Amino acid sequence: MFRANRRFSRFIAAAITAATLATPAFALETVKVMAPGSPGGGYDQTARVLGKAMLEAKVAEAVTYENKGGAGGTLGLAQFANSTKGDQNALIVVGAIMVAAVEQNKPPITMANVTPIAMLFTEYNVIAVQKDSPYKTLDDLLSEFKANPTSVKWGGGSKGSVDHIGIAELAGKLNVPVNQVNYIASGGGGEVVSAVLGGHITAITGGYAELSQYIKSGQLRVLAIGSPERIPALDAPTLKEQGVDMVIGNWRGVYGAANLTPEQRKELTDAVLAATKTKVWQDNVQVNAWSPSIVTGDDFAKFVEDEHARLREMLVKVGLL
Repeated sequence: MFRANRRFSRFIAAAITAATLATPAFALETVKVMAPGSPGGGYDQTARVLGKAMLEAKVAEAVTYENKGGAGGTLGLAQFANSTKGDQNALIVVGAIMVAAVEQNKPPITMANVTPIAMLFTEYNVIAVQKDSPYKTLDDLLSEFKANPTSVKWGGGSKGSVDHIGIAELAGKLNVPVNQVNYIASGGGGEVVSAVLGGHITAITGGYAELSQYIKSGQLRVLAIGSPERIPALDAPTLKEQGVDMVIGNWRGVYGAANLTPEQRKELTDAVLAATKTKVWQDNVQVNAWSPSIVTGDDFAKFVEDEHARLREMLVKVGLL
C-alpha cells in the first residue's frame, strides 16, 4: 500500500512538473502600451501590432493601450514618464517625430527621462492626392507648387514632424521659400485624411501604413513614395525616380519606464524582440511596407542621440527652428 502511495505521489509530481513545463512562462504581466498620438495614427498602429505580437509570443499575459496625442508625442511622453517609474510592464512608442518635437518644443520631460528598449522599423512617406484631384502626376503637383506655392495646401502630422520637415525640404529642392509653404498640421490619423478627401487639403504626406486602407480602396492616389527604392507593397515611383533627390521616412521604436533595473530592462527588451519574430508582426511588416531595423539597448540610445543632432540641423536648415 505504501509502495502504491509512493508510486501515486511520484506520478502526481511528474504530472505537475510536466504541466508546469507546458505552461508558457510569461515574462511580463499586463503590458501597458502608450501610443502618444491619435487613434489610427502611426504611433497607435505600431502600439497595437506590437501588443498583439507580444500576446502571440506569450511574453505578456495581457496588453492594454492608451492614446495621448499632442505636441508631436511629447504630451504622451510626459504622462508616461511621470506615471510609470520603475514599472517593467510599461512601454511607449517613439519615433523621429518625437525627437523633432523635443528639439522644437524643449519640453521639461524628454526621452532622456525614460529607458531605451528597441528601434523596430523605418516607414517611408507617401505623397498622395484624393482620387478626383486634377494633379495626375507628381510633376503636375510640383509645377503648381513652384508657380503658386501658397495655393498648394499640404496636410500631414504635427508641426516639425517628419511630414512637415519633408515638405519643407522638398520646397528647398524646388527653390520655393519655406515661408511660402502652406502646411496644415494635424494630430495624424483620420483627421488629416478626412480633410484631403473633403477637398480641404491639396496633397497629403504620411507613412504608407497609416494611409494604406485609403490607397487600397482608391480614395487616395499615390504620386510618389519617399523610399530609397520602390516598395513591393506599393506600385508607385520614388521621389528619386522623378528627379527629386531626397528620402522622407520615419523610424519607430519603444522605450520603457524610468528607473528600470538592468535585469528588468533586459527582460523587457527580450520580450519585445520575441514579439518581432511572431507571424502577426512579420505579416504586418509586409502589409504595412515597414523596413525592419532592429537596434537595442545602448546602441539604440546612441542612435537616438545622433537623431537629435540630425533633426536639429534639419529643422534649422528648413527654417522650422
